[in-house]
Amino acid sequence: MIEAVKMVKRNPSKNRLKNFIIKAIRLLKDDNFMVGIHLVENVVSKILSIALVIVIGVSIFDLSLVLVKDLFTAEPIGFFNKTLIEIFGLFLNVLIALELLENVTAYLRKHIVQVELVVVTALIAVARKIIIFDPSKYAKNDLIALAFACLALAASYAIIRFINHKST
Repeated sequence: MIEAVKMVKRNPSKNRLKNFIIKAIRLLKDDNFMVGIHLVENVVSKILSIALVIVIGVSIFDLSLVLVKDLFTAEPIGFFNKTLIEIFGLFLNVLIALELLENVTAYLRKHIVQVELVVVTALIAVARKIIIFDPSKYAKNDLIALAFACLALAASYAIIRFINHKST
């Protein structure tokens, strides 16, 4: 025993390596590892929330600029020169960003992904694409694909709502 203590005192780098390995093994145990993963998820979610707030702010600023410029600087004053569909697309961009922020916020609060919110966000995104769809730029198959996506998301949403209301 005394020999082992003397060896550790003589070779401190081996002792540090041994302590490092022991700490690493402890960190990789299931409970400790999950705590680390949970911490990383929280940090990433908070960074995403901050980024989304910035995106929403910039989107609102951009929308305001487009509205003011289109209404007050272009002839005839008081009328939109852009189509309403383009302006609605900008509004829906902000709405989608808000829904994404709500998804991340819900995850931070409850630490679960709320499937209903995700499906609603996807529905809004597909609806936006359908609203701003320009038939001259895309093929008919693209519109059919969007329609199927919308139907599938609507069916998913109905099933999720039915299950959620049935369980409460």
